Amino acid sequence: MAKYLLLIYGDEQRWDAETAAERAAKDAGHRAFAAAAGPGLVSGHELETTATATTLRSSTGERPTPTDGPFLETKEAIGGFYVIEAPDLDAALSLASRLPELTSGHGGVEIRPIVDHG
Repeated sequence: MAKYLLLIYGDEQRWDAETAAERAAKDAGHRAFAAAAGPGLVSGHELETTATATTLRSSTGERPTPTDGPFLETKEAIGGFYVIEAPDLDAALSLASRLPELTSGHGGVEIRPIVDHG
């Protein structure tokens, strides 16, 4: 089985503005996703906001310097991730399509194969 990283993107301001009912519905959607993934769910976590991020940057040969915030200024931020195992990309896409952020009107999910050096 191949491993895939599912990066969940969205608008942090809209996430922060969610009502308790909207948050509960999204949480239920993630529980349903986890149930559908079953033993193929390797890992997953919600991330703190980009305001808590620290980025290391450097030029070639320089010592990395920490800076506040994400590397790029974008409207969408990564809000969480899953690592899943699936037989192929089609199966990974089918599973990822269950994530509740895809019905929010401002979210997206990037699916990336993980390199297997084994």
